Amino acid sequence: MDRQQLRKEAHDLSVTVWVGKSGIDAVADELADQLDDRKLIKVKFLRSARGTDDVAELADELAEQVNAAVVETRGNTAVFV
Repeated sequence: MDRQQLRKEAHDLSVTVWVGKSGIDAVADELADQLDDRKLIKVKFLRSARGTDDVAELADELAEQVNAAVVETRGNTAVFV
């Protein structure tokens, strides 16, 4: 699938993973498990997780940890495939 179609599919998805003050390491296993079951996962980065970091940077780090790809980041939310 191309990136545009993935973005369309992700539009109506609910957030299933929240990254909080424990950071991305705390949710990496959960994201990997969910990616095994479903094609697209939407992740919300809470203010306590972001600190001074950019959401796109955090999403890239998390994607690298779980061997996934970031489809898009919008606001405080990222979509992984």
